[in-house]
Amino acid sequence: MNRPSTSPDRSGPVTPRGQRTRAKLLKAAESVFGEKGYESASIADITRKSGVALGTFYVYFPDKQSIFIEVVDDLGTRLRRLIGESTSRCDNRMDVEREGLRTFFQFVRQHPNLYRVVRQAEFVDTDCYRRYYDRFAKGYVTGLSNAMDAGEVRRMDPETLAYCLMGIGDFLGMRWVLWEEDPGLERVLDTAMSLIRHGLDSSPAPAARNGVKATSKATAAASKASKTPKKNTLRPARRPARSARS
Repeated sequence: MNRPSTSPDRSGPVTPRGQRTRAKLLKAAESVFGEKGYESASIADITRKSGVALGTFYVYFPDKQSIFIEVVDDLGTRLRRLIGESTSRCDNRMDVEREGLRTFFQFVRQHPNLYRVVRQAEFVDTDCYRRYYDRFAKGYVTGLSNAMDAGEVRRMDPETLAYCLMGIGDFLGMRWVLWEEDPGLERVLDTAMSLIRHGLDSSPAPAARNGVKATSKATAAASKASKTPKKNTLRPARRPARSARS
């Protein structure tokens, strides 16, 4: 496994019938690779599930690895397109983040084999695996950079931020949609957006914390000083006791 990509020409068939046949093969392959895994899946499994003749498969794909790579690339393309369409009407970056997460959850629900297929790509074709995430991150970086320029997001490294946010979506989708579908996804979105908006730290801003810390130290010192007994310097010194004989 993990040979160089041998994906065929992406121009695809030109006739409507050919496009439908190719789409049927890709849909069947997504299901077969997700259910059986790349190693156990066969081209015969894919053609059987799609209802396409075995010989016809080779009109569209030269081998099993080629259709696998096409499945991963196609999933990524469709996901990015859907998120782009759903967020195009959003007025600000926070709305974009929330709507993007919601669209991703919907896509995971519609494609339950997404995680299995994409993660197998790391071992089947590393270029394909990285391409799936790199293409997603590229658009994300552009959007975040624009939001920073507009003052909607504080300035930081946009690529690092993009992968942080992608990780949030990836694991939330796995837990709350793939593992156990939660009908209360708005609650999940609320928590995710609270984290994205405000972060984890519940303390005031660093400058304020430093000021509070300095004030607290001064207050504590003053309190300690007020409790320490003071020597009375105004009281006259005691004279030595007189002898009984004097």
